[in-house]
Amino acid sequence: MLSVERLSVDIAGTSILRAISLDVAAGEIVCLVGRNGAGKTTLLRALMGQLAPRAGTVLWHGKALAGLPPHEVARRGIGFSPEESEVFASLSVAQNIAFGTWTRPSRERPAADRIAFAYEVFPKLLTYMARGGAELSGGERKMVSIARALALDPDLLLLDEPFEGLSPAIIPTIAAGIASIRASGRAVLMAESNVQHIPDYVSRIYVIERGEIIFHGSLEAARADPLVRQVASGLA
Repeated sequence: MLSVERLSVDIAGTSILRAISLDVAAGEIVCLVGRNGAGKTTLLRALMGQLAPRAGTVLWHGKALAGLPPHEVARRGIGFSPEESEVFASLSVAQNIAFGTWTRPSRERPAADRIAFAYEVFPKLLTYMARGGAELSGGERKMVSIARALALDPDLLLLDEPFEGLSPAIIPTIAAGIASIRASGRAVLMAESNVQHIPDYVSRIYVIERGEIIFHGSLEAARADPLVRQVASGLA
């Protein structure tokens, strides 16, 4: 589904990602793990078309993706929920979520069905539909951000730190929502800095350190790897 080969990205003349390779198959939940500053967000932004790679290839269903602007990446079926969970403060929850259907029109699946699925994943949002974006808590903004990306009807969802900074009380709700997304057949690539936040149902993990992949395998194997324990919070 998604194949990244030897992707390198520079920012302001500084090498941030160096020869990154990873893949995500249909229906998988793949987690990119690394400490803050390791390059996780840079990779997701490069996949989304927000950053131009210096070298390497990104294939989406076998076709080149690198170099396309973000709106074209979205139209091809990749959704993105950034770490900041940015929502439109002047719009209601319902309007924020509906925004995703305008970004990627679809004849196959009506907008109403796509919006309904977003609320199925996070039913708590049904009680907040009229609430303004500026009135939401951090956990509520996170749910709205992911739900808006789902309304795009993506085949792959990129989640940047979906659990970071959240109250322990809301983390199970987010984790259950991600499980529902996988059950629908969609794939997820999420970035996390703390392995303790990663649900046990993830398919595979990649560990990134200083812009390079240093481990690829199961969560259990990562916990047993001495080098991984040194660089990934929560594994020790």
